[in-house]
Amino acid sequence: MYDVVIIGAGVIGSSVARFLTRYKANICVVERTEDVCNGTSKANSGIVHAGFDAPEGSLMAKYNLMGNRMMPDLAGELDFPFEQNGSLVVCLDKDDLPKLQRLYERGVKNGVKELELVDEKRLRELEPNIGPNAVAALWAPTGGIVCPFGLTIALAENAADNGAEFMLNTKVLSLTRSADDTWTVSTDKGELVTRAVVNAAGVYADFFHNMVSESKIHIAARRGDYMLLDRSAAGFIRHTIFQLPDKLGKGVLISPTLHGNTIVGPTAVDIDDKEGTNTTAEGLADVARKALDAVDKLPLRQVITSFAGLRAHEDGHEFIIGWVKDAEGFFDCAGIESPGLASSPAIGLCVSDMIAERLHLHRNPDFKGERKGILDPKKLSITERNALIKSNPAYGRVVCRCETVTEGEILDAIHRSLGARSLDAVKRRTRAGMGRCQSGFCSPRVMEILSRELGVDMAKITKCGKGSELIEGLTKDDFTGETL
Repeated sequence: MYDVVIIGAGVIGSSVARFLTRYKANICVVERTEDVCNGTSKANSGIVHAGFDAPEGSLMAKYNLMGNRMMPDLAGELDFPFEQNGSLVVCLDKDDLPKLQRLYERGVKNGVKELELVDEKRLRELEPNIGPNAVAALWAPTGGIVCPFGLTIALAENAADNGAEFMLNTKVLSLTRSADDTWTVSTDKGELVTRAVVNAAGVYADFFHNMVSESKIHIAARRGDYMLLDRSAAGFIRHTIFQLPDKLGKGVLISPTLHGNTIVGPTAVDIDDKEGTNTTAEGLADVARKALDAVDKLPLRQVITSFAGLRAHEDGHEFIIGWVKDAEGFFDCAGIESPGLASSPAIGLCVSDMIAERLHLHRNPDFKGERKGILDPKKLSITERNALIKSNPAYGRVVCRCETVTEGEILDAIHRSLGARSLDAVKRRTRAGMGRCQSGFCSPRVMEILSRELGVDMAKITKCGKGSELIEGLTKDDFTGETL
């Protein structure tokens, strides 16, 4: 018997779980994939929006601004990378200056601090490589960048450390309201009984909402293609650069990442397939063309990988947050698209408080709000690093040469709360495999470490869960013929 079952272990589900552990409650997070941060939360821009884009009075505006203001302190508490690098919305046509003015006025009404309209001269001081057609920009110093994996995993780990249970590789099949005012959550691993359900299922949130409510919603999977540039392009731009938004969103952005790369994208294409994370040549070409309009001579030959993510676009283009009136005990966190990442701490805080109020939960005196991330030896002094290696030689064995990730970091990723069980899970926690060679050199060694530490055969090690096994077996084990 649970007090709360949360469907989905992305950034929203993990945030609700983390903040809910501030109360005494039996909490279970059910996730259909093999790890947290496996859907929209792993494939996005990593932008902490300042809050000027969403319509005044909307939930998007409310939670964006609140989440933006929470992020610096939360990064300190949970030890994940975050930087307030500032953002620029660039105007490329004098005829569009009124649109830029309206965006500024909306931001002021939303409560965004330090907004400023800058002319071409000031814009080029901020970004020397801005495109030749740029005439002005909206400057938002409070905009930031975050590692989306780091944020989600930190929230989930802290929730687990505070007692939340995570059921991974578990698919929710149906929800039934019982006469005793409890919910039965049927999964492919059995049934769970709970007092409340939180719907944080991303692009599938409409499926669960419509299962329990007469008031239907529709969520489209909006695909966005991205390109990631090598660290050799670092410094070409310093701030997050947007173009004026259109009806499909904020358009193509160019932004530094916290790890020295540059991210470019996304497109915005509504598709029927809620698993359609394939990139397209057409989409990537569109990203490149629009990016070069905003930033002159952007070094797109330095692309090391491309990927696509799916945004949960609700037809009304608004967050759906809170309890469902005709389904007592059912709480929606639906339609969470941009600025969902920036809003996630605020959504987690507010939804957890809503649940606590309706279930009459008491504060948890044992709640521990701090969490320590994986130690990065590169951030230590030479003296400190040598001392670390002397005490634990695993930190002296480099596994991923591109990102200089050591065996010690990978071991930490495997053995901590919600530890890594696949190559992608190791990659999200340590960056092993995220460099120029895209795991070409380090994947066999990471597989060996996973196999050894988890006590499973190498053939059972996967890229991202069941069905993505990388090898059939070892060649020498199958050789039964005579020596040629």
